[in-house]
Amino acid sequence: MPESTREYGFSFSSELRAPPEEVWSHSTHMRGVNREFFPLVRMTWPGAEGQLPAQPSLGQRLFRSWILLFGLLPIDYDDLTLVEFEPGRRFLERSVMFSQRQWVHERVVTPTATGCKLTDSVRFIPRLHPLGALQLGLFRLAFRWRHRNLRRLFSRGR
Repeated sequence: MPESTREYGFSFSSELRAPPEEVWSHSTHMRGVNREFFPLVRMTWPGAEGQLPAQPSLGQRLFRSWILLFGLLPIDYDDLTLVEFEPGRRFLERSVMFSQRQWVHERVVTPTATGCKLTDSVRFIPRLHPLGALQLGLFRLAFRWRHRNLRRLFSRGR
């Protein structure tokens, strides 16, 4: 495989003590996404609601989301495109970013006896190959942080 198309990837899972429907609603609302990332980054969205459509147009860019470091400094954008969508259970995003030739993010919410399990799997192909290993470390850190926040949001006092 040529170096310019090298793909990187990782996965994180968390057991959450909340109904799958609640976690899914959180996962498909940009305010929920931003709660997961807080305070590292914030993602923008058009309009006031920020809720993904119940049946999004698959394979078409839904919107461009600017990624703001600490909620202020633009560091990237994500042309958010869903290619698979199973309401209440799973989505597969395959997007283009300023920094990535391809960004693939799958989120799966699976019911368990005590709530649900949330799994994020990410694969990406950087535009600048020499930055791939650094980006892998940064993205893993961001998703580790997201899952830490998810466990805080959905595992206490339930």
